[in-house]
Amino acid sequence: MFDLITGRATHLPRNQSLPLVVSMAGQVTMVGLVIVLPLLWVTDQLPEMPTMMAFVAAPPVPPPPPPPAAPVAATRKAPSPPATPPAPGQLVAPIEAPRTIEVETARGVDEGVPGGVEGGIPGGVVGGVVGGLPEAPPPPPPAPEPARPAGPVRLGGQIHTPALVRRVEPNYPPFLANARIRGVVILEAIVNEEGAVADVKVLRSVHPLLDREAMFAVRQWRYSPLLLNGIRVPFVLTVTLSFSLQEPSS
Repeated sequence: MFDLITGRATHLPRNQSLPLVVSMAGQVTMVGLVIVLPLLWVTDQLPEMPTMMAFVAAPPVPPPPPPPAAPVAATRKAPSPPATPPAPGQLVAPIEAPRTIEVETARGVDEGVPGGVEGGIPGGVVGGVVGGLPEAPPPPPPAPEPARPAGPVRLGGQIHTPALVRRVEPNYPPFLANARIRGVVILEAIVNEEGAVADVKVLRSVHPLLDREAMFAVRQWRYSPLLLNGIRVPFVLTVTLSFSLQEPSS
């Protein structure tokens, strides 16, 4: 306002459309560069796509349809030979199922009696039992074998000493008798299954020489076998031998 008063005001150009056109052209150019340049740069970075050619084989030609089957000539069925009548007593399979089945019994054999008869009847089982079962039950299993003792059985209690079959008297050396060496020797003998003395040991000693004579004599003894539940078993027994001087009778 003061410029107008003082006369220094700057007048606007008369043609105002030229600056506007120039401004719009510059803005369009800037927007175009912003959009086009990235697209050109991205296009240069894309990989090249290989060219591929695919060949598809044509489907095979279908085979021609088979020729029509030849018409089957009607054949005339040959007549079946006439059936010959069966001989008497001959078994022939029936052609049709019979309406009723008759049970025939053998001629010349008497029929059984329900419940059976003691002693049997003609046509029955010899030795049959009245009311017996058609199948006999299985026999009972055998009794288990009695256990065998692990070692020799010591006599005593209900086990009695077997009979002595052979006895040999011990020898009494004369020089021991003159020296009046006497006493009782107690031995323990093991007898095997056959009744022979297998081993002897001294339980009570008197003199080494008398012990030796007693053992030598007992080893020759024989007993009858000891049976337990029908099995022969070894046994152990105690033997007592006395060495003494016989005083002359008056």
